[in-house]
Amino acid sequence: MEAEQKAAELFSAAEERNLIVAGKSERELNEEIFALANELFGIEKYWHKRIIRCGPNTLKPYDENPPDLVIQENDILFFDFGPIFEDWEADLGRTYVIGNDPVKHKLKNDIEHGWHTAKEWFGRQTSLTGAEYFNYVTELAKSYGWEYGGEIAGHLIGHFPHEKLEKGNYRLYVHPENHTDMFLPDANGNKRHWILEIHFVDREKQIGGFFEQLLT
Repeated sequence: MEAEQKAAELFSAAEERNLIVAGKSERELNEEIFALANELFGIEKYWHKRIIRCGPNTLKPYDENPPDLVIQENDILFFDFGPIFEDWEADLGRTYVIGNDPVKHKLKNDIEHGWHTAKEWFGRQTSLTGAEYFNYVTELAKSYGWEYGGEIAGHLIGHFPHEKLEKGNYRLYVHPENHTDMFLPDANGNKRHWILEIHFVDREKQIGGFFEQLLT
């Protein structure tokens, strides 16, 4: 939780310093925030690639590596960073809108509201597979008028490095092929901690939004 709070402070600092503006590339903004993280918290280590995506790149799921785009006026973009604080992993995703486009602002608001709706629903469960939760989240996207854009809707988080699985094994992901109960403990009997990530998209308008933080 402390690691996540520091990641949130990093994103807030990027806003306060007016770094999120049109005219710079995704890569340029990424490097500025990397430098800011080092300046504020001494962070140089991340457990997954640092992602900033704008415009049509906001449709792309995590595993893709689309070409670098320049942030435009009236654009939408999102951050997905996994900084490590004192060997604890954070994973935080946020969406930002430049300008006053009402559809993009609706997407930003819907995805944040949807995340909290999905967390509240999860909190009422006592047994739930990753596949069941993924299906819930994809239906949730439709209820807001969007399509779900991600290949997963969450994953394990913890002390670096967290549990790893061989390629193709989705037991530690909120994924349609994970039929394991998310409430089960890890191999040592400890409670697992999960990240919930939500990715809503409109493929016709070529926009997407992303919101991610601790679920448990």
